[in-house]
Amino acid sequence: MITLQLFYTGKGGAAEAFAREMTASGVADEIRREPGNLRYEYFFPMDDRETVLLIDSWESQAAIDAHHASPMMAKIAALREKYDLHMRVERFISEDAPADERFLRK
Repeated sequence: MITLQLFYTGKGGAAEAFAREMTASGVADEIRREPGNLRYEYFFPMDDRETVLLIDSWESQAAIDAHHASPMMAKIAALREKYDLHMRVERFISEDAPADERFLRK
């Protein structure tokens, strides 16, 4: 699994408005239905009201590449432009770590 953390930053509440429009317009749900998408969720950092965090997980690089080549990207790009957002991305590749299980409270 490959997980991307995308930080969208704007001014005057633009990042939150972007996330809300992505959700209300159905674009977020369309992405969730794309082959290989495992997670697509927005979060709002408590200490930065001008940033929205997107956690976006995919089964493989091929699934990400297909998403990036899809017409969906034009919709996302148009909304990012509309809200004048800037982005920062962090990328993680998951591996099995059964030893960590002992630290989790379930």
